[in-house]
Amino acid sequence: MLRALPAASALVLLLSACGGEPTATATGEAPSSPAPETLSAAPIEALPQSAPSSPAADAGPIACSSEIGEAAARKLVAQCIAVSPATRPPCNAANSCAMIRNEVARGCAILGEDAAKTPECGGIDPIGKEAAADMVKRYYAAINARDYASAWTLWGPDGGPGGQTLQAFSDGYAHSRRVHVDIGKVSDVEGGAGSIYVTVPVTVDAELDDGRRQRFTGSYDLRQINRGMGISQGWHITSAKLRPA
Repeated sequence: MLRALPAASALVLLLSACGGEPTATATGEAPSSPAPETLSAAPIEALPQSAPSSPAADAGPIACSSEIGEAAARKLVAQCIAVSPATRPPCNAANSCAMIRNEVARGCAILGEDAAKTPECGGIDPIGKEAAADMVKRYYAAINARDYASAWTLWGPDGGPGGQTLQAFSDGYAHSRRVHVDIGKVSDVEGGAGSIYVTVPVTVDAELDDGRRQRFTGSYDLRQINRGMGISQGWHITSAKLRPA
């Protein structure tokens, strides 16, 4: 977030970090201008980038051992090792807790139906609504830990459909001190053409590093591969629709 920007520009910059797209019309084409009550995510490159990044942003991600303590971090790492098919770099207490939890969720999604009988997956169905809500919580946990790369990867490969770069995404949160999300009633999971979809309503409260506060309401649309159509990596974001509350 940019201290030098007027409030309206700073608002658009925060929304741009969410990677949202203009809402599509019934024909599937983006409208020529967004409705006044909805702020679409303008590309960050279109906004001034003159303000320096905050010291907090320059400090790098917060280690999980620092965030929740060494003992709790060790338990989380052990959970990650038990389900992760990857080599050990994600399952490391020096990484953010969000990165480790993302890997746990990915490992449980790869397990598919076996996740239900895997204690480390906590009884959560990887294709269910609870897992979708958890993904959005992990998204904001990564942002609060300054682990913007882990949040960005939840949009899918290369920043998802919008193709927003990691640098652009990170710049959008450079002056956010803390972001809190409340999850609303998650939609039913729907299927189609090898994929499943769900919508997660949210209310987001953001505190900027200059003390200002902003609130947004809206939703995230999530997708993952349907069971039987391939190996799922878990829920990821396809679009975000947020507006100032």
